Amino acid sequence: MVAVDEATAAELLNRPVTPEDEVKLRIAHLLSRSLADEGIGDDLIDTLEEAIGDRPGPAAPVRKLDAFLIRFGFPVPRQRPPKVAPLSKGDAARIADRFRRATRQLMQVVPHRVSMYPTEELRHLLALRDEQPAPEDALSYLRRYALAILAVLDLMGDDAE
Repeated sequence: MVAVDEATAAELLNRPVTPEDEVKLRIAHLLSRSLADEGIGDDLIDTLEEAIGDRPGPAAPVRKLDAFLIRFGFPVPRQRPPKVAPLSKGDAARIADRFRRATRQLMQVVPHRVSMYPTEELRHLLALRDEQPAPEDALSYLRRYALAILAVLDLMGDDAE
Protein backbone atom coordinates (compact mmCIF):
# COMPACT_ATOMS: atom_id res chain seq x y z
CA MET A 1 0.00 0.00 0.00
CA VAL A 2 1.24 3.51 -0.86
CA ALA A 3 0.83 6.49 1.45
CA VAL A 4 -0.47 9.67 -0.24
CA ASP A 5 -0.65 13.12 1.34
CA GLU A 6 -3.93 15.10 1.31
CA ALA A 7 -2.90 17.50 -1.47
CA THR A 8 -1.99 14.65 -3.82
CA ALA A 9 -5.21 12.82 -2.95
CA ALA A 10 -7.28 15.93 -3.67
CA GLU A 11 -5.52 16.42 -7.01
CA LEU A 12 -6.06 12.78 -7.99
CA LEU A 13 -9.74 12.93 -7.05
CA ASN A 14 -10.30 16.09 -9.11
CA ARG A 15 -8.42 14.82 -12.15
CA PRO A 16 -10.65 13.75 -15.06
CA VAL A 17 -10.79 10.01 -15.49
CA THR A 18 -10.97 9.95 -19.27
CA PRO A 19 -10.46 12.44 -22.13
CA GLU A 20 -14.27 12.64 -22.45
CA ASP A 21 -14.44 13.84 -18.84
CA GLU A 22 -11.93 16.56 -19.62
CA VAL A 23 -14.05 17.71 -22.58
CA LYS A 24 -17.13 17.69 -20.36
CA LEU A 25 -15.35 19.87 -17.81
CA ARG A 26 -14.37 22.36 -20.51
CA ILE A 27 -17.94 22.48 -21.83
CA ALA A 28 -19.29 22.94 -18.30
CA HIS A 29 -16.92 25.88 -17.84
CA LEU A 30 -18.09 27.49 -21.07
CA LEU A 31 -21.72 26.90 -20.14
CA SER A 32 -21.21 28.66 -16.83
CA ARG A 33 -21.17 31.98 -18.67
CA SER A 34 -24.68 33.25 -18.35
CA LEU A 35 -26.66 36.38 -18.89
CA ALA A 36 -26.92 36.77 -15.13
CA ASP A 37 -23.12 36.96 -14.93
CA GLU A 38 -23.33 39.96 -17.22
CA GLY A 39 -25.92 41.82 -15.17
CA ILE A 40 -29.07 40.72 -16.97
CA GLY A 41 -31.09 39.06 -14.25
CA ASP A 42 -34.51 37.71 -13.52
CA ASP A 43 -35.82 41.16 -12.62
CA LEU A 44 -35.54 42.18 -16.28
CA ILE A 45 -37.39 39.05 -17.37
CA ASP A 46 -40.13 39.77 -14.81
CA THR A 47 -40.40 43.35 -16.06
CA LEU A 48 -40.62 42.16 -19.68
CA GLU A 49 -43.43 39.80 -18.72
CA GLU A 50 -45.19 42.61 -16.87
CA ALA A 51 -45.09 44.83 -19.96
CA ILE A 52 -46.02 42.18 -22.52
CA GLY A 53 -48.37 40.04 -20.45
CA ASP A 54 -52.12 40.21 -20.53
CA ARG A 55 -53.58 43.13 -18.67
CA PRO A 56 -57.28 42.29 -18.62
CA GLY A 57 -59.61 45.17 -18.05
CA PRO A 58 -63.08 44.95 -16.61
CA ALA A 59 -65.01 41.89 -17.77
CA ALA A 60 -67.74 42.46 -20.30
CA PRO A 61 -71.20 41.76 -18.92
CA VAL A 62 -72.86 38.57 -20.13
CA ARG A 63 -75.81 39.46 -22.29
CA LYS A 64 -79.09 37.57 -21.93
CA LEU A 65 -79.34 37.18 -25.69
CA ASP A 66 -75.97 35.34 -25.76
CA ALA A 67 -77.11 32.89 -23.09
CA PHE A 68 -80.33 32.31 -25.04
CA LEU A 69 -78.44 31.67 -28.30
CA ILE A 70 -76.03 29.26 -26.62
CA ARG A 71 -78.88 27.34 -24.99
CA PHE A 72 -80.47 26.67 -28.39
CA GLY A 73 -77.15 25.86 -30.11
CA PHE A 74 -76.78 29.01 -32.17
CA PRO A 75 -73.42 30.77 -32.55
CA VAL A 76 -72.82 33.83 -30.44
CA PRO A 77 -72.22 37.04 -32.40
CA ARG A 78 -68.68 38.34 -32.47
CA GLN A 79 -67.76 40.67 -29.68
CA ARG A 80 -65.10 43.30 -29.42
CA PRO A 81 -61.84 42.21 -27.82
CA PRO A 82 -61.72 42.92 -24.10
CA LYS A 83 -60.40 46.25 -22.92
CA VAL A 84 -56.85 46.35 -21.67
CA ALA A 85 -56.22 47.77 -18.22
CA PRO A 86 -54.06 50.90 -18.43
CA LEU A 87 -50.77 51.23 -16.59
CA SER A 88 -50.47 53.68 -13.75
CA LYS A 89 -47.99 56.51 -14.27
CA GLY A 90 -45.78 55.07 -11.54
CA ASP A 91 -45.73 51.59 -13.09
CA ALA A 92 -45.03 52.99 -16.55
CA ALA A 93 -42.14 55.09 -15.23
CA ARG A 94 -40.69 52.16 -13.28
CA ILE A 95 -40.85 49.80 -16.27
CA ALA A 96 -39.42 52.41 -18.65
CA ASP A 97 -36.56 53.09 -16.23
CA ARG A 98 -35.78 49.36 -15.98
CA PHE A 99 -35.80 49.05 -19.77
CA ARG A 100 -33.43 52.02 -20.10
CA ARG A 101 -31.01 50.44 -17.63
CA ALA A 102 -31.25 47.17 -19.56
CA THR A 103 -30.49 49.04 -22.78
CA ARG A 104 -27.27 50.43 -21.26
CA GLN A 105 -26.29 46.93 -20.16
CA LEU A 106 -27.11 45.39 -23.53
CA MET A 107 -25.08 48.01 -25.39
CA GLN A 108 -22.05 46.92 -23.36
CA VAL A 109 -22.65 43.16 -23.45
CA VAL A 110 -23.98 42.49 -26.96
CA PRO A 111 -20.71 43.02 -28.87
CA HIS A 112 -19.12 40.25 -26.83
CA ARG A 113 -21.98 37.78 -27.17
CA VAL A 114 -22.81 37.83 -30.90
CA SER A 115 -20.80 36.94 -33.96
CA MET A 116 -22.32 39.70 -36.15
CA TYR A 117 -23.03 43.09 -34.59
CA PRO A 118 -26.83 43.65 -34.64
CA THR A 119 -26.80 47.24 -35.91
CA GLU A 120 -30.48 47.59 -36.77
CA GLU A 121 -31.72 45.99 -33.55
CA LEU A 122 -29.51 48.19 -31.37
CA ARG A 123 -30.45 51.31 -33.36
CA HIS A 124 -34.11 50.47 -32.76
CA LEU A 125 -33.40 49.91 -29.06
CA LEU A 126 -31.68 53.29 -28.78
CA ALA A 127 -34.53 55.04 -30.60
CA LEU A 128 -37.02 53.53 -28.16
CA ARG A 129 -34.81 54.52 -25.21
CA ASP A 130 -34.89 58.16 -26.32
CA GLU A 131 -38.61 58.23 -27.11
CA GLN A 132 -40.94 60.09 -24.72
CA PRO A 133 -44.48 58.75 -25.25
CA ALA A 134 -47.66 60.44 -24.17
CA PRO A 135 -49.19 58.94 -20.99
CA GLU A 136 -52.05 57.36 -22.95
CA ASP A 137 -49.54 55.62 -25.25
CA ALA A 138 -47.34 54.28 -22.42
CA LEU A 139 -48.51 50.66 -22.63
CA SER A 140 -48.03 50.32 -26.39
CA TYR A 141 -44.63 52.05 -26.11
CA LEU A 142 -43.49 49.71 -23.33
CA ARG A 143 -44.65 46.69 -25.30
CA ARG A 144 -42.65 47.82 -28.34
CA TYR A 145 -39.64 48.47 -26.11
CA ALA A 146 -40.00 45.02 -24.49
CA LEU A 147 -40.16 43.33 -27.89
CA ALA A 148 -37.02 45.18 -29.02
CA ILE A 149 -35.18 44.01 -25.89
CA LEU A 150 -36.37 40.46 -26.48
CA ALA A 151 -35.12 40.60 -30.07
CA VAL A 152 -31.64 41.58 -28.86
CA LEU A 153 -31.68 38.91 -26.14
CA ASP A 154 -32.71 36.37 -28.76
CA LEU A 155 -29.75 37.35 -30.94
CA MET A 156 -27.45 36.89 -27.97
CA GLY A 157 -28.68 33.35 -27.62
CA ASP A 158 -29.29 31.39 -24.49
CA ASP A 159 -26.88 30.87 -21.63
CA ALA A 160 -25.09 28.09 -23.52
CA GLU A 161 -23.27 30.42 -25.88
